Amino acid sequence: MIEFPYLNEICMETGSKIVMLVVDGLGGLPDPTTGKSELETAHLPNLDKLAQISEAGVTTPVLPGITPGSGPGHMALFGYDPIKYLVGRGACESLGVDIQLGPNAVAARANFCTLDSEGKIIDRRASRIDSDKAIALVDMLGGIQGSANASVEVHHVQSYRFVLVLRGDDLGDSLADTDPQTLGDQPLQAVPKNPQDGYAFRTAQVVNAFVNQANELLANEDKANSLLLRGFSREPVDWPDFGKSYRLNPGAIAAYPMYRGLAKITGMTLLEAGDNFDTELQTLEDNYANHDYFFLHYKPADAAGEDGNFDLKVKRLEELDSQIPRILDLNPDVLVVSGDHSSPSIMASHSWHPVPLLIKSQLSMRLGVDRFTERACSLGSLGYRSAIDVMILALAHGGKLKKFGA
Repeated sequence: MIEFPYLNEICMETGSKIVMLVVDGLGGLPDPTTGKSELETAHLPNLDKLAQISEAGVTTPVLPGITPGSGPGHMALFGYDPIKYLVGRGACESLGVDIQLGPNAVAARANFCTLDSEGKIIDRRASRIDSDKAIALVDMLGGIQGSANASVEVHHVQSYRFVLVLRGDDLGDSLADTDPQTLGDQPLQAVPKNPQDGYAFRTAQVVNAFVNQANELLANEDKANSLLLRGFSREPVDWPDFGKSYRLNPGAIAAYPMYRGLAKITGMTLLEAGDNFDTELQTLEDNYANHDYFFLHYKPADAAGEDGNFDLKVKRLEELDSQIPRILDLNPDVLVVSGDHSSPSIMASHSWHPVPLLIKSQLSMRLGVDRFTERACSLGSLGYRSAIDVMILALAHGGKLKKFGA
């Protein structure tokens, strides 16, 4: 929608305020023993009450059957075609922790992981080791040298995550991930997506040499004895600016670097978010007068879903629900609640399943549903729609769009 050719003509600045709460990994699937999803199991009095006075539906982040990464899922909610505006996780994570990339840098997201005695992956996240332990390991890997054609940097991001940054004039970012994203397999070698791509071939050589040295240094670690890489990418250039395109003054509030990086790429103003949702809400309250659009991110539900922990995801959703009144107390003109993708606990991964959506405003038809769940929202007035529609709907509900055409 951000490429709608008449967007600048119909968007207008108003005093109304939009809060878009993105609940990472929001959607789920029924537990076989109960027949209820995480949302259906959780006690969510505030979200359920909100659903009853809002318009509700479900969204498809990319296309039916396509499982989205976090990047495409968020870009769609911001109104960008997630297929055209695709950015790798490496660039997002790097920019999210204020690493300057520039045109000659290629970045990859890295996870510490655990391998068994046969070199097979038994934990893709190294038991989610804490940041203090990970920082010490990253410092150790910082001594690895690059090559004559490329320098090598490592930067800690959060917990078991860090980024690998390569800098050189003849690098390519079209590399396949070394993370197979399945347990029981061995890590993959970095290889060019196109075997004829000489730039990517040279970059893969540098990457594989780094990984080999890193594995030697990590060999005696109990949990973080190897690493996985994905999302090789450069910093995007010449993308539409979110604020200028929609005539908004947007503020982004996200504790996790990946999402801060996405917001930075789109031109949003990054607000200091702290390290948890409580500090994020404090930032929203402190800065509410200064912006007319807020991207507010909630991560814990996704982490629990990816770990396959149904009960913990239920708990994280209930914790979110308890904080909803703080957002409502600000009386935003438009409140959007949705997710970037589903993360069903029974799959322990992202999935392609539709994501619940609600939009509350004074201009809502208020054809609400009984509960904020996948099943209930699928019967709502917004129906099934692409996530790319959400931003333009939020603007309409905020009275920020003029009539189109004569």
